Amino acid sequence: MRVIVTGASGVLGSAVYAAYKSAGHTVLGLAYSHPKDDLKPLDLTDASATQTVFADFKPEWVIHCAAERRPDVAEKVPEAARKLNVSVPENLAKLSKALKFKIVYISTDYVFDGTSPPYTPSSPTNPLNLYGQTKRDGELAVLGVTGSHSIVLRVPVLYGPAPKNSDSAVNILIDVVSDQSGKQYKMDHYATRYPTNVVDIADFLVRLSTLPHSRVIPPILHYSAGEPFTKYEMCLIFARILGLPHAHIIADAEPPKDGTPRPRDCQLYTRETEDLMEGYGGLGWTPFEEWWTEYLTKKQ
Repeated sequence: MRVIVTGASGVLGSAVYAAYKSAGHTVLGLAYSHPKDDLKPLDLTDASATQTVFADFKPEWVIHCAAERRPDVAEKVPEAARKLNVSVPENLAKLSKALKFKIVYISTDYVFDGTSPPYTPSSPTNPLNLYGQTKRDGELAVLGVTGSHSIVLRVPVLYGPAPKNSDSAVNILIDVVSDQSGKQYKMDHYATRYPTNVVDIADFLVRLSTLPHSRVIPPILHYSAGEPFTKYEMCLIFARILGLPHAHIIADAEPPKDGTPRPRDCQLYTRETEDLMEGYGGLGWTPFEEWWTEYLTKKQ
């Protein structure tokens, strides 16, 4: 199978690229901000260059991971975020129609306001911040291209192998726990998150794209690990694995008063995805502490 992965230098994209390659598929990885190794540099906002690359490669599936995924950055550069999160996927959906490939648009639990979880794929969206709005608008754009073969995959906060801990809102907590300099950190103990491993999502995508044709893939899917944690609770797990004291990390259970607004609990209901994948590996997610224990033990 011929597959294009956009954003292939990112935390999710690099896991997806690696998973398709190791499964024996012919994969083209595209990157813009950090092109490296065997990835092809491409500015996806350049529609004509994008069309040329896609038409030449003739993909059967495109996994669109490239996005502005940082809520704080999206607020500062709204036009750039809108271009990357709405205009680019809409253009790819149009190419999907013309070139007859299936496209998976990676979206987010932040399309919901977090007031009434769990959320099904058909639950009404109500994003609280500009990042969530652009991703919701991207969903509407790709699903609105009649004749495209578009699938929206919503995922929660992600973690996994990353070049720098700052590349993930979860991995960065390791740096907080490891900072034994005496500096104190207030840590969110208000919002519930469902941290999900990029390696698990990548494995799921490979299985999804090789389902038999008799399995009809719905237009919107949810993928999430099932364990709820606040960021403070994640810090406690890291402290336990690393054998470090955590008195310098103070739980903050108050609703945040400043900064980019974030939803309290966007739990994604995954039953439809589980049903779709029955007999093909199910959801297949790894428990948080189990994965980190193995990963950090190997790194030490």
